Order: sequence, then structure tokens, then C-alpha cells
Amino acid sequence: MTKIEILADKTALVDRAKELVLAQIETTLAERDRFTIALSGGSTPKPLYEALAAEDLPWEKIHVFWGDERYVPPTHPDSNEKMAREAWLDRVAIPPENIHPMPTGAGDPAIDAQTHDLELQAFFGLSDGEFPRFDVMLLGMGDDGHTASLFPHTEALQVCDRLVTVGNKDGQPRITLTIPVLNRSRCILFLVAGANKQTALREVFAPEGDSQSYPSRFIQPQDGELFWLLDEAAGGFIK
Repeated sequence: MTKIEILADKTALVDRAKELVLAQIETTLAERDRFTIALSGGSTPKPLYEALAAEDLPWEKIHVFWGDERYVPPTHPDSNEKMAREAWLDRVAIPPENIHPMPTGAGDPAIDAQTHDLELQAFFGLSDGEFPRFDVMLLGMGDDGHTASLFPHTEALQVCDRLVTVGNKDGQPRITLTIPVLNRSRCILFLVAGANKQTALREVFAPEGDSQSYPSRFIQPQDGELFWLLDEAAGGFIK
């Protein structure tokens, strides 16, 4: 089920995203004893993380992962982990063992991707060939149509037999969840803001198009909800 919502501005977009995340936490914990969320990087979700930091939640039942990570130390200014910790995780009483960052310290992104793949298999109790099911997957979209670290015409788009792989951004390696993992999520939230996203959105939402050129087209969960939350600047062309 795909829903496209156009919000007045970025503030309204963040408010709606928070509402959906909180609803998913409540629904999930009413049925199971833990809630899993995978975070995105970039500037758009940062105010969402800051808003969640102000909530009184059962942190001991919440487990935080990432959809992708730049191949830099967690202290680096470009680190998605660093941003999320400063905006949210360091400000709440979440148990340290409930935070599951992507490793970037092996000196070889392929080794770190494999390490995290094994970590996910163990956490979710997966058998060979199974994919994890995150409760919420937060995603952004670049003006080139990429999501997570799944960039146009890169090898990562072809990986369907692993949970984690190496992405490539202009020769810079990233660690990223694979397309099958993203599509297994119970609830996917795309947060997209800014007029610079309109061209890519038109291609992503077109009835027919090139997913290799606009990888966000690949995100089509078969058994989950997909929300596109767009501010007016990004999605105002949709009527």
C-alpha cells in the first residue's frame, strides 16, 4: 500500500513523520516485545530525531539501526551515526546495546558490510536466504533519485542475496542495506523536502521508468506500508 502525502512545509512534514513513527511504536509493542527502526542520514530527518528525543518512550524495547552509513569513523562530521546520536540517542535513556550502528573500522568496507550482515542475521534470528523485517524504515531521496546508499547505475543495485553491501558515491564507499531488506519493512517512510527533488520525484512516480537511473523506484514493498511524505516545494506538482 503506497500513500503520498503533501505537507505544507518541512515542519509539517516532520510533525507527520513523528506521528507515524509514534503510532508504529505503539502498534508494534502492543503485539511484540521490541520495536526496530532503521534511520536515514541527511538534513531532513534531523528535526524528526530531535522531536523523538523529547518523547517519553519505552526505550528499553526500542532498537535502532541505520539504512546506510558513510565509510567514516563515527566521530566524523559526515557520519550518520554521529548525527543521530547527537540529535536523539545521546539525549534519551536508551540502553547502549539497543543501538546497532554500521561498523566502519575494518579498513575494508566489504569486510564491515559482511560483519553487519552477520549481526543482522543474529539479531533477527534469520535462516539462510531470509531477510529481516524492520518495523520502520526511514528513507530519504537525493536529487539524483538515490535512496540509502543505492546510487544510480551502481553495483549495489544488483545485490539481492545479501542484507548489507557496499555502495559507491563518486568513488567514495558507503555501507548500505540492500533493496530486498528495504522492501521487507513493515512501514517505509520516505521524507523528501525541497524543490530540487521535483525532477527525480516525477521520474520515480512515473507509470514507467528506469529504476537503474532512479533507484528509489525499486522501493515497492510487497507486504508493508509505503509513505511518501513530501513538502509542498518537493511535491506540489502532484495534484
